[in-house]
Amino acid sequence: MLAKLFRDFMLIWTTVDPIGSLALFAGLTASLTRQQRNRVARRATIYAAIILVGAVVIGQIILDAMGIHLLSLKLAGGLILFVFSLQMLFGNMEDPPAQSDPARDIAVFPLAVPSIAGPGTIMAVIVLTDNDVYTVPEQAQTAVVLLVVLAMTYGLFRASGPILKVIGRQGASILVRVMGIILAALSVELVMNALAIAPWATLPKP
Repeated sequence: MLAKLFRDFMLIWTTVDPIGSLALFAGLTASLTRQQRNRVARRATIYAAIILVGAVVIGQIILDAMGIHLLSLKLAGGLILFVFSLQMLFGNMEDPPAQSDPARDIAVFPLAVPSIAGPGTIMAVIVLTDNDVYTVPEQAQTAVVLLVVLAMTYGLFRASGPILKVIGRQGASILVRVMGIILAALSVELVMNALAIAPWATLPKP
């Protein structure tokens, strides 16, 4: 159980990428007061939690209704997470995008989606709560791990000023790259596990 909890934590942590989200949050809220920053942090975390918990509860139901096998999702999810890890390694994900609309709620976009609850994270929580593999208590444990990571993300947002003063932009960039390496390894393992249990893997060798 502890091994699964640790694996769930690492996969959810790396896909949520609180460090990269922290740098993005600091850049987008630099002109706001402390009270406004805290309000944006709270709303962004709540919105992301609603999206991700919804994915845990009804994500696989929607996939089953569409006729998508979870094995296919695991394989596709591993590939998507690998591409996501390459973006973390070689991209510039911690740089905030330009704000073309001043009236836009940054708590919704880009903080809640896609920074915290991005496609990679949604894919990860659905795979980690496979109804055919994990029991309801195990799925509940994964949901708790998800909420813990989101709570930690919220805590980082609340302390964004002092943290970035200590580690700096370069330190945040380095941490994002390290998380990218970990996510790349986890995504490769996900693909290998999916291929290992694929129908053709059980066929007798000629």
